[in-house]
Amino acid sequence: MLLGMDIGGTQIKAATVDETGAIAQSLRADTPASLDEFRQTVLQLIRELSSFGAPLRAIGIGCKGIINPETTRVEVLPGTLHYLEGQVLSDIVAPALPADAVVAADNDARVALAGEITWGAARQRRNVVMLTLGTGVGGGVVADGRILRGASGVAGHLGHLNVDPDGVLCICGNRGCLETVFSARAIESEAFAAIHRGVESRLLAWNTKPPTCAEVFDLAQQGDAVAGDIIRKAIHVLAAAVAGLIFVFDPEIVILGGQISEAGDTLLRPVRAEVRARTQSYLRREIPVVCSTLVDPSGVIGAAALALEAGRRQA
Repeated sequence: MLLGMDIGGTQIKAATVDETGAIAQSLRADTPASLDEFRQTVLQLIRELSSFGAPLRAIGIGCKGIINPETTRVEVLPGTLHYLEGQVLSDIVAPALPADAVVAADNDARVALAGEITWGAARQRRNVVMLTLGTGVGGGVVADGRILRGASGVAGHLGHLNVDPDGVLCICGNRGCLETVFSARAIESEAFAAIHRGVESRLLAWNTKPPTCAEVFDLAQQGDAVAGDIIRKAIHVLAAAVAGLIFVFDPEIVILGGQISEAGDTLLRPVRAEVRARTQSYLRREIPVVCSTLVDPSGVIGAAALALEAGRRQA
């Protein structure tokens, strides 16, 4: 049995997954605020999942930041999980695993792409661009059949593509990155700003706390003008960025994953229309823009795919 683990800023998700990509058992826990608590939480999740039956032969781990896939060391990780910088993830999980278990780890967006390659929309494709749309924006690229990693493992951080040179500061230190305009955090911030200004909108019902990104999408779909304006502007920038990436990487397909992709056609329809308008006259072909086909949005299936591939390499 494979084990996939997704380490997020708010939750850690873990699941046992079989070789067809089906989840057998899954658990989740709030992400702790310290390294010691993190170790305890991760080990407890693995031990609980191990108790369900089949022995674990490989574990894959997806984590934000820059992860060295050869050593599983977390090289750079700003934000609330900063305490993981310099930690070797395989060492953290080892006490709860059989001695011969294989451990693999990578950036969470590349892990999501690994899942699509093994069981999803990127299967049997040699050129793919994937963006994971969540609290921030991650990404992964397959070029001529290989996942791009770059000289230091940074390749594929598509959320830090610059879309506004004079834009707001990003967590990476740059200004005007894609994720400062299109991400759950950015959309929620725009909604809160509208509430703070007191503009006429159903968003005002959330005056005690900011609405979630999903709630802003729902209101936009229901015809709320302010929510609709926020979503249209964000999608406009996302689609322009996707069109630019298409010219750089010439993919067979573009995959959108992450929690925002659950908006489905509300997201896909305008993105497809604008991407087509921006690329058709030069490329003369349709580039499918699709949502992730994996049934689980938490990233654990992709992590299990990473484990499966690592296990095959070691065998």
